Amino acid sequence: MMNFKKLGIIIEREYLNKVKKKSFLLITFLAPILFAGICILPTVIMMGTKEEAKKVGVIDRSGIVLPYLEDNDVTHYIDLGPDAVADSLKANLKAAGVDVLLNISELDLESRSVKADCYSEKPLGMDTGSMIEDRINDAVEAYRIEQSGVENLEEIMAGVKSNVKLRSYTIDESGKETISESGIYMALSMILGMAIYMFIALFSGMVMSSVIEEKSSRVVEVLVSSVKASELLFGKIIGVALVAITQFLLWILLTGMLLGVAMGIMGKDKIMGLMSDDPTTEMVQQMSPDVNLPGQITLEDSLKAVTDTTSVSAGEPSGMEVIMSTIGNINLAEIGIAFLFFFIFGYLLYASLFAAIGSAVENEGDSSQLQLPITIPLMLGFFVALYAFKAPDSQLVFWFSMIPFTSPIVMLARIPFSVPMWQLVLSIVLLIATFVACAWASAKIYKVGILMYGKKSTFKDLWKWLKMK
Repeated sequence: MMNFKKLGIIIEREYLNKVKKKSFLLITFLAPILFAGICILPTVIMMGTKEEAKKVGVIDRSGIVLPYLEDNDVTHYIDLGPDAVADSLKANLKAAGVDVLLNISELDLESRSVKADCYSEKPLGMDTGSMIEDRINDAVEAYRIEQSGVENLEEIMAGVKSNVKLRSYTIDESGKETISESGIYMALSMILGMAIYMFIALFSGMVMSSVIEEKSSRVVEVLVSSVKASELLFGKIIGVALVAITQFLLWILLTGMLLGVAMGIMGKDKIMGLMSDDPTTEMVQQMSPDVNLPGQITLEDSLKAVTDTTSVSAGEPSGMEVIMSTIGNINLAEIGIAFLFFFIFGYLLYASLFAAIGSAVENEGDSSQLQLPITIPLMLGFFVALYAFKAPDSQLVFWFSMIPFTSPIVMLARIPFSVPMWQLVLSIVLLIATFVACAWASAKIYKVGILMYGKKSTFKDLWKWLKMK
């Protein structure tokens, strides 16, 4: 029978021992600055990464491109004439009074196109290069339309193009319709999945490090002479859990304060205006849960996807109205409660397993082989959660949200997409049952392993300790 008075003393000792460390205080106060910086940094970068104005010398032998090259904030075009010699000019751009030399070939009548070469001492920025390329393509397209011989072809093509935007609505039990944006759910899904993975991995690893530290310093020999090994194990796990909750709440509070101060200094309207004017917004708008995205999806991509602030026709909601409406549709209370449950029991499950591994080794270097079977499902859950938004009800995502070793991460990634209550309850029940079974097994391993020295433990040893009475 566990002595709860002794358990309380161990929890208090573990908690105070952790929160008084300089590393705890450092991470607690530095992490919010990092989080706030991640939120604000894109805007700050956007404010400071406008390219300097460049003089672009143009040799247009085609006769069709130059009229389309209009001056703007970052480029000023100078007509060098069709007879200018590119080879002599590009050898000394400064002497020619230009920063960039744009050489347009003669018009190829067969392909009805041109070739374009650009010379500069420093590589052009992506925005400037893309802008010049777009202008050249516009000129070639206009020439082809003119040469087609079809009357009013440009107007016909403009009339054929479509720009239909799908508006998504959610319907509640009363039948009320509210507009929603899938990008919001996608971002929230990824944030929740990554957050729970980070917290479980971080604080479970902290438990293992604490066990190894006490074992290597022989402090545990003194402790087990006064309390049961199981009391020491669960006191350590619960103590670190309280440290995690304390740190988590402080992170939320301090990050919110820093963001509030930053908004006040920089101006909320200015920040939103910069987000609206971001030249990459048009590209990111094409992202949706129904599109196969190449490469790894980043959090930055998902957050940009929800800033669709394109102009809307009369009577249609603006991008910000859609965002606010979508946030209003999200059951934040359900998400908060689910996050708490899955964090607590997901942490307890992995912390008990990491503690058992820690008791079997004398230094962290020896633990890598033993903890591999534990970290693999954790990593699998993380990767499935990153893509859960694409098909939250698919068989793969469903089963990963039920398997206790991956459910804390994957189920949280599914929750923004309205998971049926029975699935949520079943996932939590399975997680709790698995934690109880693993905690019992870990306690048996911990009881023997914590006093084992001088031998590198293997899985065979762990199995033998588990079968001991």
